[in-house]
Amino acid sequence: MTTTTHPETTITADRDVPLVRIVREFDATPDQVFRAHVDPDLLAQWLGPRDVEMRIDRFDARTGGEYRYVHGRGDDEYAFHGSFHEVRPEDHTIVQTFTFEGMPDHVALERLVLTDLGNGRTRLEATSLVDSFADRDAFLASGMEDGVNQGYEQLDDLLAG
Repeated sequence: MTTTTHPETTITADRDVPLVRIVREFDATPDQVFRAHVDPDLLAQWLGPRDVEMRIDRFDARTGGEYRYVHGRGDDEYAFHGSFHEVRPEDHTIVQTFTFEGMPDHVALERLVLTDLGNGRTRLEATSLVDSFADRDAFLASGMEDGVNQGYEQLDDLLAG
């Protein structure tokens, strides 16, 4: 039996603004990690908890593009959509909005920055800014931590394969 150890994901709530910060390192280059975030075929293989199926309705990962995907678990479906405000492969940055369709008035502004650590390693830093501290706390209480951790473990496996 082989045991795989995954790097730690740090999820913190900012004290001063309604923001969640996620930091994670990967054993892959920034180009590889970036591609896994902008290629819908790759994204569908890792984003979200292990026990959900992902269907991508649209995914145009370019500045001015938009996306919509659905996570399904049994008879339940959870849809998400947003707009890509900036997609910059040259500096491995994505700025987008994120909306859970079950709460359409709660839109997050998200920024993903990938930093080259050398030796084929990358640090991911993602931030999600929401309207209020109550929204931020609800976001954290939603189970997103499990989905983020499981998703990044699946991304590790995808990048290693």
